[in-house]
Amino acid sequence: MLLKFIKQIGFLFMTMFGTVGNISVSVNYMFSWCGGPEQKPIHLILIHLAFTNIIILLAKGLQKTMADFGLRNFLDDIGCKILIYLQRVARGVSICTSSFLTVVQAIIISPRASGWRRLRPQSAWHILPFFSFFWILNALIAMNLIHSVTSTSLNISQFKSEDGYCYFMQESQKTKWIILPLMVLRDAVFQGAMGGASGYMVLLLHKHHQHVLHLQNSKLLYRTPPELRAAQSVLLLMICFVFFYWADCAFSLLLSLSLMDKSLMLNCQDFIIIGYATFSPVVLIHRDRLLPEWWNAHWEKLRKCLSPLSVQ
Repeated sequence: MLLKFIKQIGFLFMTMFGTVGNISVSVNYMFSWCGGPEQKPIHLILIHLAFTNIIILLAKGLQKTMADFGLRNFLDDIGCKILIYLQRVARGVSICTSSFLTVVQAIIISPRASGWRRLRPQSAWHILPFFSFFWILNALIAMNLIHSVTSTSLNISQFKSEDGYCYFMQESQKTKWIILPLMVLRDAVFQGAMGGASGYMVLLLHKHHQHVLHLQNSKLLYRTPPELRAAQSVLLLMICFVFFYWADCAFSLLLSLSLMDKSLMLNCQDFIIIGYATFSPVVLIHRDRLLPEWWNAHWEKLRKCLSPLSVQ
């Protein structure tokens, strides 16, 4: 009973906390991107990442929360297919977007003499085709879910595992051997790019730190350029991503090999699946001090707009 209560409160807290955090991050970067002196590609990528995180939290976290609280199954067969399909596609897009964010940030902080500098996006609009590619790629990879997911309200005896209100039916071996290699290839390519870009950024940050240590003026010691501060935030974000991704892989492996009761491990894996979507905005809010700056700036704007009205 206690474990059930902890699970209910845990999913409710993570879903609500993560959704509010991602909305705050996306709104902040929308104002910065639309009203700032220059439209930074990184801001658009972070908005896109927050959007995919919100979809994951609503599709996975909200569904699990409602199921754990014992609310009536409101999803029919089509509703289950749409919900699980959106969750899987958004999760794949989140992987691609996180990798893309790391690569773009590495290009932005690369030295002017470097050949990578030529790949720097000249406009934020140049990265929109990449978003379309990510959604199309992951939508195609997840196509098998349209046939293998159904609602628990239907009386079918070929269920493999439960996911709240929805069940996964047994798939043919042919489908598995088509979809699984595509997912592994996608993750390997994008995580390989993420690892290479992260290592490159660590090297550049280390060189910058060594250069600063040689400066005689101590006031310059703590003056880090905005691009390098952004790179530090991205690296923290990638550490968060890698932790939750490989923890999910470890639990998937344990579930496939374990012969014991799997309910506890399934619940742990569900928490891990939404972990990155929940805590990634915390990294950005804490590292970039988004909320205080955003609220102060826009409160001042609102006060200036309302002051003429109060005079009248």
